[in-house]
Amino acid sequence: MNPAAQVSRQAARRLTALCCLIYFASYLTRLDYGAALTEIILDLQVSKETAILAVTGSFITYGVGQLFSGALGDRFSPRLLIVIGMIATCLCNIAVALLDNMPVITVLWCCNGFFQSLLWPPLVKLMVRHLPKADYARGCVLVNGAANVGTIAVYLLVPLCIQLGSWRLSFHSAALFGLLSTAAWLWGTRDLPPAPSGNASPVSAKPAETALGRLFLLSGLVPVMGAIIALGTLRDGLTTWMPTFIAENYQLGSSLSILTAVVLPLFSIVCILLSSRLQSRVQNEVLASALLFALGSAASCLLPLLYGSGAAASAFLMSVTTGCMYGANMLLIGQIPAYFAPYGCVSTTSGILNACIYVGSALSTYGIAAVSSRFGWLVTTVLWAIIALAGTLLCAFSTRRWGNFTRISAEELEKTQKITSSR
Repeated sequence: MNPAAQVSRQAARRLTALCCLIYFASYLTRLDYGAALTEIILDLQVSKETAILAVTGSFITYGVGQLFSGALGDRFSPRLLIVIGMIATCLCNIAVALLDNMPVITVLWCCNGFFQSLLWPPLVKLMVRHLPKADYARGCVLVNGAANVGTIAVYLLVPLCIQLGSWRLSFHSAALFGLLSTAAWLWGTRDLPPAPSGNASPVSAKPAETALGRLFLLSGLVPVMGAIIALGTLRDGLTTWMPTFIAENYQLGSSLSILTAVVLPLFSIVCILLSSRLQSRVQNEVLASALLFALGSAASCLLPLLYGSGAAASAFLMSVTTGCMYGANMLLIGQIPAYFAPYGCVSTTSGILNACIYVGSALSTYGIAAVSSRFGWLVTTVLWAIIALAGTLLCAFSTRRWGNFTRISAEELEKTQKITSSR
């Protein structure tokens, strides 16, 4: 992290708060479709497979967009990329709320996924650039926590809007909040110091000397990318389908089923805080993630065994699994890219890793619909357990190599900071 680009303590707190606000707004405008999915199926008289295509497509476009967003974030203004992404995603939400045509809604929600991809890598870039290391670690916890608060807000807002009139009202409400948040972001970040001229990476003295592919091999991130795909499969698959799972298995109404999903982000917030403490103890993001995957595996293995025990037991176990995935997400997606600062590819690394999550997300949303429709929910829960175990093994395999890489990265960062301070 570049001393010249870091801001005052007060400005650092303001930047962290604004990052939390914009990421909270992004979750309102990203998850509202999934939260309203059961009601959309009933209102528009479409099948689960047809309705979920919009979510699956948005995960694909989000994942592909991460690759572009990551590269753009290392070359252009991250602040303006965030503004463009938020305004466009709000317009997509407004348009979806006005339509009844499912194919057009699907296309618009795919566009929404792409515009959402313009947010996370630039946010990481800004935090790495302007926050000291300790503040950056806290910022990752807070921003990920804001995402979960956003998830809670969605699963409270959508049932309320359904009761007040229609699921469409939730899309209008999310879009309005997103536009107000964008205005606050523009005003609050107007005084951020610019990046040093002539260098896309403010902390890198030699950004092009080590190829990104070689860095990923040296760091052990290739197997970790497989674990991240598993993470996305479980995190977004369970988040998207839990209301439908509860409604179909335990005969609850759509509004009440949506409300049961509020426990997911509550557990996720707790797990994010625990993962931060776990990381401070083991000093290895991949090892900490392996331990979180192991806990999630235990919960997901119990789910098919307790399948007939009622909605409360299933909701609890699904919440533990999802919470562990959010904790691992904070470590693997939030903190790992910072170690690539000495090589000038923080945003690009963030984009690639985040893209892996949404490979899993895209596979899970449509895959869960297909598997549950053909084989039933019990088989689907067994599949979740297998995926969680695979993620545990992949992280465990890369633990030692990642630990070695972080030591090398710290040495490179110290060298580049000495070069910067001596100029």
